Amino acid sequence: MGWWKQVVLLLFCVAGIYSAYLTQGIVSEHLATKRYGASQERFSHLESLNGAQALACFLWAWVILFVMQQTGQVKAGQTAHWTAYWKAGISNSLGPAFGMIALKNITYSAQVLVKSCKMVPVMLAGTLLHGKRYNTVEYVCMSLIGLGVALFGKKSSTKVASKLASPNTLLGYSLCLLNLALDGYTNAAQDQINHHHPRNPPIHMMCWMNFWTALYYLAYLFGFTQSGTDMISFCTRNPDAALDVLVFCLCGAFGQLFIFFTIKTFGSLVNTLVCTTRKFFNILISVVVNANPLLPMQWTAVCMVFTGLIASSLLKARGHGRGKHSQQGSAQHAATSNGRMKHQ
Repeated sequence: MGWWKQVVLLLFCVAGIYSAYLTQGIVSEHLATKRYGASQERFSHLESLNGAQALACFLWAWVILFVMQQTGQVKAGQTAHWTAYWKAGISNSLGPAFGMIALKNITYSAQVLVKSCKMVPVMLAGTLLHGKRYNTVEYVCMSLIGLGVALFGKKSSTKVASKLASPNTLLGYSLCLLNLALDGYTNAAQDQINHHHPRNPPIHMMCWMNFWTALYYLAYLFGFTQSGTDMISFCTRNPDAALDVLVFCLCGAFGQLFIFFTIKTFGSLVNTLVCTTRKFFNILISVVVNANPLLPMQWTAVCMVFTGLIASSLLKARGHGRGKHSQQGSAQHAATSNGRMKHQ
């Protein structure tokens, strides 16, 4: 393939990932902060969005997988059994739920930043618990990210904080950290499946991970609680909320496909850089479109975090190009490989 075709294909992938997840970011913030209808109701069951998205992604992936099986592109012997994903489905259900609930307590911009710093707990755990050592640049990147997140959460605009259902920075950050911890287990479980089934196609993982995730959410939403019934009732009363939920689900389904295609075509390093820069634009759009201004100190914090993220990604790319697997590579892999499954 000529270089210009590669460039066009890469731009197509970037456009797909950006359009899907930037739109999803706008919609998720609307659902977290907007008051719907004449009675000014809030959409209170944010965790149910992940269940709805998982169901949409499963149906979408199942159709594609079925077509691929019928055309011989996917053979039964190369795939994992569909029951292999049940454990990872548990953490894949709980983690994103904590992340969505955090939007009741912290701003969308803060959530994006905290969820971007997965390499910080990975490197800290590696250093403190396992005696691993990283180079100076890696520690500088980690410090920039950690200090940037702390600085961002120190103070928020009064206008932005007033939109939150229950402003509580400590609780919001704690929920995001739980999200990161459970994502780490999901990553490890997915890697284990791929280790035992190296020819397992990504669409198979997308299909059955979302199947188990949707199944657990359905049990929670309609079996153990009335959250599902409440959500349906809310959307019935407020059709504009139903439209937001539908767009959220469709963006998640299409976004996952673009991520899988980008990884398959250009590799995980390119996907990491695309998704990292996309998160910056998520924050920028939140400021401009949703009128959530950041204080000067918070802009400084955002720049610190993304400088650390991009530098660590480029460092990994350089090490990968030399054929070396550094400790930083392990940290960054744990920080980004989950892009294979969930919305970013």
